[in-house]
Amino acid sequence: MGAMALPLVRSEMRAGILLLSVLSLLSTSLVGAGQDSGSVIPAESRPCVDCHAFEFMQRALQDLKKTAYSLDTRTETLILRAEKRGLCDCFRAIH
Repeated sequence: MGAMALPLVRSEMRAGILLLSVLSLLSTSLVGAGQDSGSVIPAESRPCVDCHAFEFMQRALQDLKKTAYSLDTRTETLILRAEKRGLCDCFRAIH
C-alpha cells in the first residue's frame, strides 16, 4: 500500500504546483489589467520628474541671486555710511 501511495502523492503535488502556477499567472494578469484601466497620458505630454526638479532649482537659484544682490547692495550702503561717518568725524576733529 505504501508503494502505491507515493506516486499518488507525487501526482497530487504536481497538480497542486500546476494549480498554483496558473493562479499566480492569472493574478498577475488581473493586477496588470487593473493598472492599465483609465485614461493613458502619452509620455511625450507628461513632464518628467527631472524637468520639475530642474525648474525648481532654476527658481531657487534666481531667488538666491536676488537675495545675494540685495545683501550686497545693503552691505555697500552700510560701508559707505560708515566711511562717510569716519570722514565727517575726522573732518570735525580737524576744524
